[in-house]
Amino acid sequence: MCMLIPALLVQRQHPVTDELIVRQPKPAPAPPMQEAVPREPLVHVYLTGEQAVEKVTLEQYVRGVVAAEMPTEFEMEALKAQAIAARTFIVRRLAHHDTSGVPVKGAEVTDTVAHQVYMSIDNLTNPKNKEKLARVTQAVNETRGMILTYKGEPIEASFFSTSNGYTENSEDYWTNRIPYLRSVASPWDESIAPHFMDTVSMPLTQFMNLLNISPPAIPASASVVKKQQVLANAAEPRILSTTTGHRIKLIRIRGKNYSGREIREKLGLRSSEFTWRIHKGQIDITTYGNGHGVGMSQWGANGMAKEGATAEAIVKHYYTGVSLEQVNDVLKLE
Repeated sequence: MCMLIPALLVQRQHPVTDELIVRQPKPAPAPPMQEAVPREPLVHVYLTGEQAVEKVTLEQYVRGVVAAEMPTEFEMEALKAQAIAARTFIVRRLAHHDTSGVPVKGAEVTDTVAHQVYMSIDNLTNPKNKEKLARVTQAVNETRGMILTYKGEPIEASFFSTSNGYTENSEDYWTNRIPYLRSVASPWDESIAPHFMDTVSMPLTQFMNLLNISPPAIPASASVVKKQQVLANAAEPRILSTTTGHRIKLIRIRGKNYSGREIREKLGLRSSEFTWRIHKGQIDITTYGNGHGVGMSQWGANGMAKEGATAEAIVKHYYTGVSLEQVNDVLKLE
């Protein structure tokens, strides 16, 4: 049996001088220099249901947003595109110290559609969400730190559910012209989105009431058919102009002009592209697409991913002229 002897104890005598020679072990190599890991920003989210503020890291926050905002069965590249957009949205708020729309001090964002829908840590780590968490975590990890910039600044990375075949120019739904929020084609939604087309019906009296339109005077002696005809003539909309994104820009009803956005919001419609049919005292309104239409279409992103597009290709299609950068190259932590 051979016994291993520690190097410090290996001794022999010099053949000439009989001096004792001690063989010293070679010094251990110095550990390689490790790059400092950049500090991760923290996000304070106001949970409206709990009326409490949850403090999470940036990547934890993005994970909660992706889980809440996009179906997790979507293609991985679509989930990654959503992660990049969600991360960009909050980084822009952090960079600008923007707390608009937050009802309490000490938070930068809420968990609602006013900002981005967010799933709390408790909900996300619930065992029933295990499969959801795995796919979302992969999408977030594979895009870690990636954000979208325009001329070095984080963009307003707006997104919505379903296009009508096109996205909107920012000024056609909001007020400001934003150079990277331009109308682009999004043909994928129609064939795969479940709510590409939707119809709602309501009595003409309700329609006019929601739009704050005074109904015409109708003699009490008029027949039902006559009353319906008078209401139909009064409520019949007339499109005055449309947007680059093929939605209604301006419409006139009973002498009053409305934007397509106003009609959508007052009537609770899915989209500001719609057609209508008036019959028997009611109006049937059919919408195309779902959401405001500005920025990235989520169903369009999924359609692109199904055709083999990468997350980078998806976001660069929906956000014109943008670049991909790392958070820590843009957001300077104090």
